[in-house]
Order: sequence, then C-alpha cells, then structure tokens
Amino acid sequence: MSWMEFILLAVVSAVVTGAAAPIVARLAVRIDAVDRPNDRKVSDRSGMPLLGGFAVALGTMLGISLALQLGIGSNAGGLSYVDGYLLGSSLLIVVGALDDRFDIKATTKLLVQIAAASAAFYYGVRIAEFREPISGIEYTIPIVISWLVTMAWIVGVTNAMNLIDGIDGEATGVGAIIAITLTMICWQAEQYPGVVLGLALFGALVGFLPFNFPPARIFLGDTGALFIGFTLSVLAIESYQGGHRKAALLTFAIPLLALAVPILDTALAILRRVRSGRPIFSADRRHMHHRLLASRGAHRPAVLSLYFLTACFCMIAVSFAQLRGYTAFIFFGAVVLLTFRLLRNMGVFLPESELSESELPGAMSGADPVVPSEDSTPGPGGEKDE
Repeated sequence: MSWMEFILLAVVSAVVTGAAAPIVARLAVRIDAVDRPNDRKVSDRSGMPLLGGFAVALGTMLGISLALQLGIGSNAGGLSYVDGYLLGSSLLIVVGALDDRFDIKATTKLLVQIAAASAAFYYGVRIAEFREPISGIEYTIPIVISWLVTMAWIVGVTNAMNLIDGIDGEATGVGAIIAITLTMICWQAEQYPGVVLGLALFGALVGFLPFNFPPARIFLGDTGALFIGFTLSVLAIESYQGGHRKAALLTFAIPLLALAVPILDTALAILRRVRSGRPIFSADRRHMHHRLLASRGAHRPAVLSLYFLTACFCMIAVSFAQLRGYTAFIFFGAVVLLTFRLLRNMGVFLPESELSESELPGAMSGADPVVPSEDSTPGPGGEKDE
C-alpha cells in the first residue's frame, strides 16, 4: 500500500460527493425535504434543501468500496468493521432522511441510534479490553459492560455531532478536521483499516464543504449530522485498537481530545438543562456556535473560530498519542485545566440570569444583532439545533 493509493481514495470520495451534492439538493426540493425556520434555529432561510448527508454518505461508501476492490488498507483481517458500519450507518441515514422530511421525535431517533450502535457492536466494532496504564496488565471487559460502554460512546458521539450542527459549514468542517486527525492517529498505530474509513469520510466532507460553507447552498440535515457522528465514533474505536497504544485505558483520551469540541458542547448542554430542570432533549440557544455567532457578528468568522478551536484540540490529540507513562497523565491534566479556564472565559458556567442581554444568543431572535452580509447569511450547517 502506498501514499498514492490513500490519496486516490480521498480524491474519489471528494469528487463523488461534490458531483452528488447539486443532484441531492434538487431532489430535496422536489420531495419538500427543506428547512423550515423557527425560533429554535439560527436559520431564517425557508426552503433551503436538506439531505446533504446523502451526498456525504455516497462519497464515503464509494471510497470504502474502492478500497475493498483495490485491497487498500487491508490487513490480515481485512476491513473488519465494514459490515457493522454499513448496516448501522444505513439505519441512521434512513431515520435522518425521515426526520429531514417529517421531523420525527427525538426518542425515535435515539432508539434507532441504539440499534445502529448494536449492529456495529455485533460485527466487532467494540471496546472489548483495556490495559491498566501503570502495571500494563490487560483486562478483557465482560460482554455486557463492553456493550454498554460501546453504546454510550457511539450514541454519545453521534448526538454530539448532531447538536453542533448549528451554523453553515460547522459540522462539515469540524467533522473533516476530526476525521483527518483520527486518520493520522490510526496511521501512527498501523491501523490501516481505520485509515481507509477516515480518508473516505475526510474526502467526502471536503467535497461537500464548498456547498455548505457560509453562505450554504445545501444543509447536511439530520441525514448528514447523524452519519458523520456515527462514522467518527467508529473511527475513534478503530484508532484505539492498534499499535503500542492497543487497549491502553489512558490513550482513549486521544479520540476524546480530537472530539473535544462536540463532546464539550453536548456535555454542557446537558448540564444546563439538568440545572434548570428542563428535559435533556429540550432546545436552547446557548451552544458554542450561538455564543460565537453573537460575539463575532457573522457566520463566517464564527465557523472559522470553531475550526481553529477544533484544530487546536486535534493537534493536542496527535501530540498526546506520542506520550507514555506519567508524562501522559501530567499532560492530560494540564489540558483539562486549560480547557476549564477557556470555558469559564466563554461564560458557559454562568447561569442564564447572570448574562447580559447582548451575551444571550437568544437575543439574536427578533431584532437580530448578526449583521447580514455576503459572507454571513444566517443559516445552520444542518439546521437542527437540538
């Protein structure tokens, strides 16, 4: 296997997605799978086509198919995750498309996510063992615990990507940065099946980004957000399985660091809702993208700030992958403290009653302080602001 084969894989995924995006946009308009703005969304552009995730999924899956045909990235076990991944991602594409068209209940989506994660688990995509970092002793996790941990990871990451899909280009760009980072980590660990999955997704997202970057011409929709989140969760498990880091408990912090932005945003959203006594699945306008949009005043600067923040965490993740022993503990502790300080500076721990009117993202509704311009047309990367 060579660099040229991997580059070909990413290019094919990008070209397929780029060619499919305009066709999917026309199909979405024809079947009325379009955005309908309301007070829980940033978007005010009625009729924007959804279903962009179909184009991303097509590019990703054709990239994986090319790898299978050419034997790219295969090891002794081949691309062992493929059956479970394809079955699980197909379930999420279907429920995402139905949600984009008919707006189905959050609990229904959650049940389908659990089914998709269970399918992946059945075919071997699982967190099944860990190595204690001090003694180096490796333990096998009981099957029930393994299923619960794997379910929590896959469903959590899938929902995290869905929740951050709030402004033009957000989930697409953030997903691409995380995908290439996890691909590099798989490469370092000689986990080449993971490299195939990562490059296929990265290429597809790069091919879709020109249609989704502010001002977007098509949204990912739940179809895309759920697909991207599921794919990244599987890719993260692949990155955990190889090289000298195989099953090391502390090194699962590597995908956590790479996915820090969506995971933190989701965790903080849950914390806000629990503190205020609201249902976890209720909506609010205090996500990171809301705050950045209020402070930056336009979509393009806000989404570029999110790209930069994600890239910083991803560079930390790549660096962390080279550390071992107590140095890794110290480094991880420092990152946690600095992240806490960053979030405190952003005011995410303040009760809503302590925020000034201008700091509340909800102030953007009605008299919108976001100044529209040719690079700041309001609208979400995937419209769903859960």
